Amino acid sequence: MFLFEQEAEIGQDREDLIQLVTMRFGSISPELMEKIYSLDDFETIERLILVAANAPTLKTFVEELTEGEGTFKIVGERFNPIEDQQGDSDG
Repeated sequence: MFLFEQEAEIGQDREDLIQLVTMRFGSISPELMEKIYSLDDFETIERLILVAANAPTLKTFVEELTEGEGTFKIVGERFNPIEDQQGDSDG
């Protein structure tokens, strides 16, 4: 694959990530958008797409965004996308 093709794919993935975050959590700040646009590692962007799809809150997504490259720990209740929608099951 040529460099310009990789750059185009990364650009499209950034756009996909922004759209997903916006669909899940509403409008996002210019600072957050700038941070997403600064990403240039394909694997990090792909990981963050998974995080955005599974994080229950924008705060959780932002925490993962600031973790940097190579971090992959989207496990447990922290990444239950319906956590905030579930009521108490006690009764």
